[in-house]
Parts: sequence; structure tokens; C-alpha cells
Amino acid sequence: MCIRDRSYFLSYETGLRIELMHKPTIFEVLQEKGITNGLAHFAISTGDKSKVLELTEILRNDGYIIQSEPRLTGDGYYESVVLDPENNLIEITN
Repeated sequence: MCIRDRSYFLSYETGLRIELMHKPTIFEVLQEKGITNGLAHFAISTGDKSKVLELTEILRNDGYIIQSEPRLTGDGYYESVVLDPENNLIEITN
């Protein structure tokens, strides 16, 4: 039996969206990072593809590690992934 990732979005009139994701394999992924529980990632929406590119380059130039270069994801987002100083994943999305 294959258990798939599931996402639920909470959307607000202000444009704020929060994604709650159930990822059955997250424990295995977190163990690989040396973490046994807690935050998997969070995302910041820029509202525009060009802003994703711009913010990614600003963070790169400031010395942050770009985990994943800007790209179109399978669920339709244009995003990059950056590591914060504690190696948490931050998605920068359109």
C-alpha cells in the first residue's frame, strides 16, 4: 500500500496561505538531517516569479546555501529552497 503526501491549505482574505502537509516519510528524511522531530520546512510567498529569482540571488550573495535552484514544481509553484543558519529549509515561492 502506498501512502501519499497530503496537503491542506488555509487561505485568508489578506492573501495569507498556510499549508499543512502530512508526509508519511518525513521521519526518515528528518533522521537523515539529524533531526528527530520538529519543523520540516516553511515557505515564503513573494507573489511573483521574478521576486523568487531576486530574493534567491540576494540570499546567495549574503552567503546562504541554496539547497535547490529556482524551478517549477510538480504542484505548480515556482520556487527555490534556501537553508537558514540552523539548516532549516525555507521555500521561496511565487
